[in-house]
Amino acid sequence: MANWNSLRDELEQAKREGRYRPITVWESRSGTWMTLNGRRLLQMSSNNYLGLTDHPDLKEAAIRAIEQYGVGSGSVRTITGTLDIHDRLEQELARFKGTEAALVFQSGFTTNQGVLSSILGPDDVVISDELNHASIIDGIRLTKAHRKIFAHKDMDQLEAVLKESAGFKKRVVVTDGVFSMDGDIAPLPHIVELAEKYDAFVYVDDAHASGVLGKNGKGSTDHFGLHGRVHIQVGTLSKAVGAVGGYVACEQVLKDYLIHKARPFLFSTSQTPAVAATCLAAIEVLKQSDELITKLWANASYFRSKVQALGFDTGGSETPIVPVIVGDPAKTMRFSDLLLEEGIFAQGIVYPTVAMDKGRVRFIVTAGHTQEDLDFALNALERAGKQLGLLG
Repeated sequence: MANWNSLRDELEQAKREGRYRPITVWESRSGTWMTLNGRRLLQMSSNNYLGLTDHPDLKEAAIRAIEQYGVGSGSVRTITGTLDIHDRLEQELARFKGTEAALVFQSGFTTNQGVLSSILGPDDVVISDELNHASIIDGIRLTKAHRKIFAHKDMDQLEAVLKESAGFKKRVVVTDGVFSMDGDIAPLPHIVELAEKYDAFVYVDDAHASGVLGKNGKGSTDHFGLHGRVHIQVGTLSKAVGAVGGYVACEQVLKDYLIHKARPFLFSTSQTPAVAATCLAAIEVLKQSDELITKLWANASYFRSKVQALGFDTGGSETPIVPVIVGDPAKTMRFSDLLLEEGIFAQGIVYPTVAMDKGRVRFIVTAGHTQEDLDFALNALERAGKQLGLLG
């Protein structure tokens, strides 16, 4: 008789190795302080970089959209599911990113799946940083393209791979703008120079750079002043923007092509009108002021420097993502549990998300954190680190 014993065995192994974690169910809205099992905890694992999930302008826009359009769009975009509010969002995203066009998907994950699987064929090669996000990896797996990996941010190796790839029809270099596990920034200017030298396309996933890097949060292309030299910019509406969804900012010809080829776009109902309105309101907030982004970076610099001063290994972090690298999966999860006892929610991240010996507790600093909040976290970090033997 068919059974799920193999799955149970795998789950039991994860428990033995300290890698098993049930879903955490919160009792309050997403914010700086949240409630879990009746306890008020400092949230330091959220991607809500700018605190926009609770911004009054975004909430008001969502309510107005529901009153005007209802709660759903009724169909996929290519049938009857494109409303004028979806069109306005794409126009605003394109203007914000400085590109001819933009196309919105249901998530950043499906954006990568849809774009990569559409543009790459058996005569092409995709060249990917070894630490790229899982959605990029899965998007590449959906293609019949040849695949080459270069060591993380290793530009000598990237150039060697580009030299070897001259015979392919299309060469596409793919990188995250900000790497989600380590919090470091891609060397995008060098990547662009190499791509131009060897006639390759540049594809940047700005999931953790959208709303974080660049003027008004326009992303890594703007951060490095590379407008017109990055062919494909993928962004998210689910992190700093505060809602949900993903998009690709690109030339109009690519948008038109994806509308006809990208399977996640063709076979998924469009965003709800409330989500589209929320994202439009978020773009307006970003355009109006850099205040939240300035606060975000000030908080990140303060927190990272203090964590390093305590003696923790933060790897290559240079953004609001600040990992505390522990190593062993079980020890990593124990560290996360000790922090929870101290009133800090900072999730442990272990294999298979990262390498078996690279387990870390990943802190994400936001604009919503006060210095008092960060000091509270730092004190908890020091106590938990000493208890676990991570600090002297």
